[in-house]
Amino acid sequence: MFNQPSSPMPSAFGDKRYFSWNNHLRQHFGEKVFKVSLDAGFDCPNRDGAVAYGGCTFCSERGSGDFAGDRREDLVTQFNMIKERMHQKWKSGKYIGYFQAYTNTYAPVETLRNYYEEILKQEGVVGLSIATRPDCLPDDVVAYLAELNKRTYLWVELGLQTIHEETAQLINRAHDYQCYIDGVNKLRKHGIRVCAHIINGLPKEDYEMMMETTREVAKLDVQGIKIHSLHLLKKTPMVKQYEKGLLDFMNQEEYVKLVVDQLEVLPPEFVIHRLTGDGPADLMIGPMWSTQKWTVFNAIEAELKRRDSWQGKFFKMEVEK
Repeated sequence: MFNQPSSPMPSAFGDKRYFSWNNHLRQHFGEKVFKVSLDAGFDCPNRDGAVAYGGCTFCSERGSGDFAGDRREDLVTQFNMIKERMHQKWKSGKYIGYFQAYTNTYAPVETLRNYYEEILKQEGVVGLSIATRPDCLPDDVVAYLAELNKRTYLWVELGLQTIHEETAQLINRAHDYQCYIDGVNKLRKHGIRVCAHIINGLPKEDYEMMMETTREVAKLDVQGIKIHSLHLLKKTPMVKQYEKGLLDFMNQEEYVKLVVDQLEVLPPEFVIHRLTGDGPADLMIGPMWSTQKWTVFNAIEAELKRRDSWQGKFFKMEVEK
C-alpha cells in the first residue's frame, strides 16, 4: 500500500504482529484470562418491534450467541459449564463474564444489576464484557456501567458492522451511524472501554467500502475491534438475500489480504479482539473455510510476515492524509 512505514512495530505486540486480545489480557492481569460466554435470556429491540422486526439479517436464532451457554439454565450453571469446557484447553486462568447473546443492556437497570453482579461474585471472575446495541444505552444504564467500570474490568461491545447506510438497510440494522457515534460518546464520557464490531463480506460491499468502514473506526474513540468474516447460517433472513444473488462469499485469500490491509491502518494501541468469525458447522451455508479458524489465523500471520507488516504500520500516514 505504501513504500515506507509510518512507525516501527511495537514491542508490546509480543510474538504477534498485532495487539491481540490474549496478549492485552496477559499484560493487564499477568496470567491467562478467558471469556465465558453467557445467554442471559435478553431480547433485542430489532426483533420485538421496538425499532424493527426480524433482527439483523445475519443474526442467528440464538442472537449471535451460538457458542454461549444455554438460556434454559440459570447464569451460574451456564458459567460453570462453559468454564469447565474452556478448562479443557487451558488448565488455569481467570475469567471474564461475557454477556454475548442478543442485546445485553435491553432490560431495566435492576435486572441488569442482578445478572451482572451474580457473575461478578463467581470465583476467579475479574471483569465483564457486555455486547449490546448503541440504541440501548439509556442514561440509567450508562450510569450503572460507569459505576461498574470503577470497580471491575469492563468492556462494552457495540455492533457497528458497517458505516454504509445502504448496507445497514440491507441487513436491517435499524440504527444509523450517528447513533453509533452517540453510543460510543456516552460510554467514553465515563472512560468505559468500547470494542467495535465490523463484518467483512456483507451484501453488495466491495473492498473499498470495507476499508472505508475500517478507516472510520480507526478515528473513533474506541479501544478495541472485532473483525468478523461474514458467515451465512441456515434459518437466518440473509439466506433469502443470498438466494436473490445479493451476496457473494469472499474466498479465504481475499479475506486474509483484506484483514492485513485493515490491520495496517488501525491504531497500534487498538486491542484486536477477533480477526475472523465462524458459526456452528451444522448450520453453516458458507463460506466453509471460515470454520477453520486457526487456518485463517495462520494465513493472516503468514501474510503479515510476507509483507514485513504489522498493525498500525501505516496508521499515521492515514491520519495525515
